[in-house]
Amino acid sequence: MLSIRWGTTEDTVELVESVFDNNYEEEWLDDPLVKEMVLDVDKSEILSPYCIQSPVLGQIPPTGLSGGVKALIMALKTDWEIWATACGDNCAKWFLEIGKRKDLTISIEHYFRFPETEFDFIDAATGDLYHNYMDFIVKYHR
Repeated sequence: MLSIRWGTTEDTVELVESVFDNNYEEEWLDDPLVKEMVLDVDKSEILSPYCIQSPVLGQIPPTGLSGGVKALIMALKTDWEIWATACGDNCAKWFLEIGKRKDLTISIEHYFRFPETEFDFIDAATGDLYHNYMDFIVKYHR
């Protein structure tokens, strides 16, 4: 299930790009969900664990992916708490999808634009269950 924390802790991976660049594993890029996320968010195709075809940049290594995609891949492939503020709103639906597949905690410090539909998630700070993202935001910004 997805857990959302407003703010960060010492356990939050804030330097998403650097941490990915120095820790990703080649097999992560073989995952069909990773390929789908890269295609959706970066509009790029994973050709191999070493080469991604970008419509803007041409052929790039995995370290050339956007910070948002790097955060999503780490969210899927590790147990680390990810600083989702590094991501654009186009990553929100993917955090929800990953949260359906495994327990995932993300930290945010901005109004993330999740889909308008209701969804279940946990407040990582309190353990409270929410069904509506706006109720969570109102709680922290009264």
